[in-house]
Amino acid sequence: MTKEARNENKLISLYVDDQSKALRFYTEYWALPRRPISVMAHSLADRGLARGADGTELQLALNNNPAAKAYQQAIFQQSQPAANFISDDIHGDYERIKTRGAEFTCRPPT
Repeated sequence: MTKEARNENKLISLYVDDQSKALRFYTEYWALPRRPISVMAHSLADRGLARGADGTELQLALNNNPAAKAYQQAIFQQSQPAANFISDDIHGDYERIKTRGAEFTCRPPT
């Protein structure tokens, strides 16, 4: 595999307690296109959801690993994000996602 081909394969894995709920969140609220089951999938719900313009995929991994669950709970208690996403229009994205029914704990900075 060439260096250029490797650079196009970007994967973000998020541990989730409920894959179906997370899948609905990212496809309905964020409007990310649903992607077929990837080669790395271990169950029907383990799937990359979107392949953005930069080639990034989002994979929702079932949080059934005790170490992963402890990590998730610890960063949640510290109010740390599990992942960060870049936006060219944070206020527009916030309004678009909010209009679809997502609830936020705070507004984006002005």
